Amino acid sequence: MEIEFTKYHGLGNDFILIDNRADRQPIISSEQAVQLCDRHFGIGADGVIFALPGEEAADYTMRIFNSDGSEPEMCGNGIRCLAQFIADLEGADAKTEYRIHTLAGVIIPKIEGEGKVKVDMGMPQLLAAQIPTTLAEAQQKAIAVPLQAAEQSWEVTCVSMGNPHCITFVEDVAAIPLEAIGPQFEHHPAFPQRTNTEFIQVVRPDYLKMRVWERGAGVTLACGTGACAAVVAGVLTGKSDARATVELPGGCLEIEWSQQDQRVYMTGPAERVFRGKI
Repeated sequence: MEIEFTKYHGLGNDFILIDNRADRQPIISSEQAVQLCDRHFGIGADGVIFALPGEEAADYTMRIFNSDGSEPEMCGNGIRCLAQFIADLEGADAKTEYRIHTLAGVIIPKIEGEGKVKVDMGMPQLLAAQIPTTLAEAQQKAIAVPLQAAEQSWEVTCVSMGNPHCITFVEDVAAIPLEAIGPQFEHHPAFPQRTNTEFIQVVRPDYLKMRVWERGAGVTLACGTGACAAVVAGVLTGKSDARATVELPGGCLEIEWSQQDQRVYMTGPAERVFRGKI
């Protein structure tokens, strides 16, 4: 069977997008997704995203397989790419706002033009049981708590944006040996469903630098949910403003944790790279 795909990226966090509207299940397996994501023997990507028929009154459903075959609940850069992909598929009938069902709930991206998409990421979840983590009691928050990893103690804050994040603030993100330390955080026994890990340098309260180790994908150039979680953690620890620019290796995202409705809003690019058939 020949399958058409389109490659998109959000700040270098790249995805293979597949039009899956004719079927409620992904038309390729997680094992096939691993092969497609291989940067030497496949197309090359951080994940494969499927645009499926909508569930629970949503316009569409999003499923994603990471480059290691695992399935995350959500992906911030990925959902921006999916929204732009859907708008491109719909052409003249495209809407400017979509309700997209994910394993983390319904997420609402808005096409803003000039290649940018703003996403209502919903409310962050902060209780240990919601993340999940054992770094605090189930109904308590894990804010600025110690974690032993890579033979040292780190002060971490845990946030869920529909998927788990462990955030730690450092003096210099460039000095972090991410490939060595990242897996130790991801597979730490304190995170029963593994975790994404963000290392954050505060340049100013309204400007953060971030590097990320993504659960199931490793080092990536950007992570949308991670940038959202970083600003939430920054507010909770008094290190950042509620509205901040987050600089990632692939570029910048604008993040706001609204103090009015407590929802997190993310604005950033989604760019089409090429189309093909497999």
